[in-house]
Amino acid sequence: MINIFSKIFKNKDSKNYYFVDFENLNKKTNIEKIFHLISNFSESSEIRYVGGSIRKIINKEKVDDIDLATNIAPKIVCEILRKNKISFYESGIEHGTITAKVHDYKFEITTLRKDISTDGRHAEVEFSNDWHEDASRRDFTFNAIYADLHGNLYDPFNGKKDLESGNVKFIGNPEKRIKEDYLRILRYVRFFLNYSKVDHKDSIKKIIKQNINGISKISSDRLLDELKKLVLSKGFLKISKDKFCQEIITLVFPQLINLGIFKNINDYSKKIIEEKDFIFLISLMIIDNTDNSEYFIYKYNISNEDKKRIKFLSNIYSKNLDRNTFKEKNFWKIIYYNGKDYLIDLIDFQIFQNKKLDKNLLKLKTFFNTQEVPKLEVKGKTLIEKFNFKEGKELGEKLTEIEEFWIENSFKISDQELNKIINN
Repeated sequence: MINIFSKIFKNKDSKNYYFVDFENLNKKTNIEKIFHLISNFSESSEIRYVGGSIRKIINKEKVDDIDLATNIAPKIVCEILRKNKISFYESGIEHGTITAKVHDYKFEITTLRKDISTDGRHAEVEFSNDWHEDASRRDFTFNAIYADLHGNLYDPFNGKKDLESGNVKFIGNPEKRIKEDYLRILRYVRFFLNYSKVDHKDSIKKIIKQNINGISKISSDRLLDELKKLVLSKGFLKISKDKFCQEIITLVFPQLINLGIFKNINDYSKKIIEEKDFIFLISLMIIDNTDNSEYFIYKYNISNEDKKRIKFLSNIYSKNLDRNTFKEKNFWKIIYYNGKDYLIDLIDFQIFQNKKLDKNLLKLKTFFNTQEVPKLEVKGKTLIEKFNFKEGKELGEKLTEIEEFWIENSFKISDQELNKIINN
């Protein structure tokens, strides 16, 4: 039996100028193994790339995650992987998704689906073997493109054309797509800033504004995850020039009151912005000498370490900054008490705040990037062996006194100064 779907793939895109990128991806990840195992399971079994990886290859972006779609049931996928000793976990098997791991690469494999019902947050789905039906339930045309192992495309809604022309286009009825999952409002903002070459359609703006309250149905975890993708995307800087996208983001995240900071950032900040992580960038937007950052931390599921970073910056900027704040002595204290990463956060935070690059700050950053955390050589063992101290309260108090002197003396203490403290 000849697989009709394979014929479609082979003939769909004769001018495939990017097939080399798919070949390189295959070599890099060894994903070919999974393709062969599932494709050879039966005469009708199929597996294809889908969504983001195809979009990024077409747009010549770095592929950082790979999603796959198949027309066989998730339990069968598990059996195939298990039989061939490929590690996997059932990351979302109730929705048809299995995460497989080959070497150091992870691949999400999702069975084709059709929506049975939706409530704006999630859909009740039924597994399918119909590729067009699966494509129809996706959000935007360029996210409904499938590709075989070699990059031959199945593109039922002309998503490639929309991507290349910069047209962020919903599949079918935009309002229906949004009401199926209100998170698509934020996805629209992200994809528009990254790919659009035209202005917003008035009809789309109207639909989004009419449905913006539906965002309240979305969990804070999903909102935060989408916000991360937006902030870390290459198009995010454009938000300062797009009033509609700004308006939407502010309505969804009222804590982000400093979006304008990206409007006039200096060239150095533009250069390093891709190096900065989400917590640093979100700090730029939420820290404003109020308790705004506290509310953001409370509302969203931020890790304890990231909470510390945000609170550190917020505590410093809640005070009246002066030149003394940026003295070398204070920087050493920050490194000692908080770590070097916290100091780099602080310096970069100030650099981003300035419209013109402060070269002195840049010099400080370069210098401290090479430094290690200061270590006090005087230990409890030192006092016991050299000065006949005994374990107990007195020993602890003396060590504290020595440490405080050492810190205030630019992390230096001579033998003479040590003896003086000991004998005091």
